[in-house]
Amino acid sequence: MSAGSALNEPFEDLGRQRLAARFGMWCFLASEILFFGSLFLCFLVYRQLHPNEMLAAGRETNIVFGSLNTAILLASSVTMAVADKAAEEGLRRDALRCLGLTAALGLAFLVVKGFEYREDVEKHLWPGPDFAFGDSPARLFYGFYWTMTGVHALHLTIGIATVALVMLRIRQGRLPFRDSATLPVLGLYWHLVDIVWIFLYPLLYLGGRAGGA
Repeated sequence: MSAGSALNEPFEDLGRQRLAARFGMWCFLASEILFFGSLFLCFLVYRQLHPNEMLAAGRETNIVFGSLNTAILLASSVTMAVADKAAEEGLRRDALRCLGLTAALGLAFLVVKGFEYREDVEKHLWPGPDFAFGDSPARLFYGFYWTMTGVHALHLTIGIATVALVMLRIRQGRLPFRDSATLPVLGLYWHLVDIVWIFLYPLLYLGGRAGGA
């Protein structure tokens, strides 16, 4: 498609349109950083207040699942970056392949997380009446664990759905991906989801083990 087909009102040139799209996404990402940052801060405060119980609870997380999902998301960041670069170079087929890989890796993460959640429920690592640690402050750890990983999974699900929609529009010829700001903006969102997990991984999976070493 021509460059003009990618231009939307009220913008007069593609450069300003892309800049506005990126700025809007960065504003959104800033609000997400504030949200997750407040959760991280609260988690760290409670870990300082109840170090032994919180670290003991952390040692019950499945580090194999956590490490596998970390590798999966890191790989998805690479495929998303390559998709963005391919689109910039006008390589439609390569961009679609990398977007497909990105969505597939995102789904793989959710599948692995589903297995982990099932194991957690079977081990009563759910802050409910039959919680494995009783009324211990370890309940706080798993309150944060389920909240933060659940919200992260929701963000990832939105990202996967958006990637699938972008792929469909590119295949249908409805998205002038080479000149559009869609892929760069989508890439920013996807990388945020990955970065959030990079913080969750040491907080939830490594801290307890380091503390118990």
